[in-house]
Amino acid sequence: MTRAARVVVVGDVITDVVAVLSGPLAAGSDTRAEISVGGGGQAANTAAWVAAQRVDVTLVGAVGDDDAGRDRVAELGRAGVDCAIERVEGAPTGTVIVLAADDERTMVSQRGANLRLSAAHVEQALAAVPDAGHLHLSAYTLLDAESRGAGLRALAVARERGLTISVDAASAAPLRRVGAAAFLSWVRDIDLLLVNADEAAVLAGGLDPAAQGRALSATARRVVVKRGAAGAVWVDRSTPVCVAPARRVAVVDVTGAGDAFAAGLLTAWLAGATPATALSRATDLGALAVSTAGARPQP
Repeated sequence: MTRAARVVVVGDVITDVVAVLSGPLAAGSDTRAEISVGGGGQAANTAAWVAAQRVDVTLVGAVGDDDAGRDRVAELGRAGVDCAIERVEGAPTGTVIVLAADDERTMVSQRGANLRLSAAHVEQALAAVPDAGHLHLSAYTLLDAESRGAGLRALAVARERGLTISVDAASAAPLRRVGAAAFLSWVRDIDLLLVNADEAAVLAGGLDPAAQGRALSATARRVVVKRGAAGAVWVDRSTPVCVAPARRVAVVDVTGAGDAFAAGLLTAWLAGATPATALSRATDLGALAVSTAGARPQP
């Protein structure tokens, strides 16, 4: 395999407040938990995991002009991520409260300054990285009307420059709100679409994963369906379906597992790996992510 070209990741920068619950949530009462505060956001997490693979990566996003925003940018810089971050006056840095228990996590979100990411900033940031070879877009940017223009501009500039493009479908509930037809029209003919089982059901119906991938491959050239503990499926317009099992590890916190998976998949695929090898690397990083608390690689 060759060294992957610079990856540009566009999307959310978030403060994660993660509570790993000791047991089922006692609604209306107290539940013991291990609580931590740190960096999150699908795009920022993916960029950090890409940097951990020693691949050049630039993150394009927005934070508030506040202490949380400065902290998020500083920690990403320490992780090796080149930051092209828009600072937004009058808006807080986004925050997510994550309740993690067993193999599930529930998120309560305030996207904050992420909603104010501008198309002009995205265009300027992409112009500043002439060595970029790939754009990875977190679909959260597309799924809110306030930030949609920035996401669409990122896709348009990447197409104009001939970059390869991947999109992570992000989250089932907002996908359902905007509708499958609209979302699929925005990502038509991208090189790689990543969906989890719930997102695949929203976009392709209640089919088996390989059938969902084949249905979605009418839109994207390649589709990966992430199935958590059941592994992952790669569907390509021109090659046979490839299925990979998940790694068996003790689960501590599933926050960021999909972002680590995406980073492993992208860095391997962009370096010329086969689908089987790319999926293997993706599941390795996903397993590493779930075996520790928090959404980012450990220092």
